[in-house]
Amino acid sequence: MDVIDIGLFSSRIDAVCDEMGLVLRRASFSPNIKDRMDFSCALFDVKGQLCAQAAHIPVHLGSMAYAMADIVSQFDWQAGDMLILNDPYLGGTHLPDITLIAPLFVPGCVLPLGFVANRAHHANIGAHSPGSMPVSHSLDEEGLLISPRFLIRKNWLNQTLVQQFSDIDRDNAGSGQAVIQGDLQAQVSANKVGLQRLAQLVTEKGETEFTKGLEALNDYGERLARHSLNKIPDGQY
Repeated sequence: MDVIDIGLFSSRIDAVCDEMGLVLRRASFSPNIKDRMDFSCALFDVKGQLCAQAAHIPVHLGSMAYAMADIVSQFDWQAGDMLILNDPYLGGTHLPDITLIAPLFVPGCVLPLGFVANRAHHANIGAHSPGSMPVSHSLDEEGLLISPRFLIRKNWLNQTLVQQFSDIDRDNAGSGQAVIQGDLQAQVSANKVGLQRLAQLVTEKGETEFTKGLEALNDYGERLARHSLNKIPDGQY
């Protein structure tokens, strides 16, 4: 791919991440997501390498990029899956930040071609104190700890998890509505839109060209980084 092809491809997948963010914001309930825009959306390749992200909250997916490779290698991914996590020791940040990851499949594809992901800061995840930045002495006091597991498996919703979120919504005094469940549905919708747009791109370009585009984009990014690093004089820093 020449530099023009890379530029066009980069813009197209960046636009997918932008649209994911718009869907997440418009469909969400919590002011944290709808008004403060405390969320991030991104695209990863099949190995879990970050390929594109919108101009959202860099700390979210910047930190997640180092954990995705381990996460995606641990599961047998199927079409219609969506993984959820917030464990800070397994790719999360703090407990109010919930991440949803979905694999990209197209018809006839046995293995995923990549992954879409979004992370959003929820208003309250069951903390002992009010608010989304609880005063805590231990991780348990921050709220519900979610190790990587499927929220949706082959399009079937994990009702056990849904019940836990329902209990939190009920315990949040004065909420009056299913805020966490609504925000999670917004995250699910954002990933679904991302998968739809990427599937259209794969159909247009073909699986091979799509994969080559992701590889070429990351190779180009590496060349840019190395070029900048080469300008720094040798020494200890």
